[in-house]
Amino acid sequence: MIAKPPADLPDIPAGPPLLIVLSSPSGTGKDAVRDLLTAWGLPFHFAVTATTRPRRPREIEGRDYRFLSEAEFDRLEAEGGLIEHALVYGRRYGVPRAEIVEPLAAGRDVLARVDIQGAATLRRLIPDALLIFIAPPSLDEAQRRLQERATEGETDQRLRLDTAAKEMAAAKDFDHVVVNETGRLEETARRVLAIIAAEKRRRATREA
Repeated sequence: MIAKPPADLPDIPAGPPLLIVLSSPSGTGKDAVRDLLTAWGLPFHFAVTATTRPRRPREIEGRDYRFLSEAEFDRLEAEGGLIEHALVYGRRYGVPRAEIVEPLAAGRDVLARVDIQGAATLRRLIPDALLIFIAPPSLDEAQRRLQERATEGETDQRLRLDTAAKEMAAAKDFDHVVVNETGRLEETARRVLAIIAAEKRRRATREA
């Protein structure tokens, strides 16, 4: 269901297609930001990541992720169907090549949400991608959010929090860092959209 977007959202300028990459430590909010941008019906292709992890409650196949068996993931990888893939918390994740290459070739902006490893790979493969890091207000708040969503056990939560502390150092490699303040998801999504609009405008001017 597409929600009616706020009337004062920035317009997305026309211009060369742009790959937008959202990434963050676990539990920081990249999925929530992506979901809100999707609900606003923005003119992006929202790339769907493939994963071997189990589907969580309220997740929908083909919208949130493509949930694959290990054998299906192996086959997709062997066929060259993944533009990037990584092992994250013991589960495999990868972005299908068709989710990135085909929409860009058709002139559409693409928004992909990936882990930190995936963002680094996409930057290497597509150097002019726009990388946006979604940061927590603090690691304590990141821990609280992980505990609140209760989709992992205590040991897994601890692993994710330890990893988050290391991943925060990767923020320096991104083009922009947006802090997702607690209770201000719409504000965070607006800031992300403003960054995208400004980058599209800059590139359109450069190409003119």
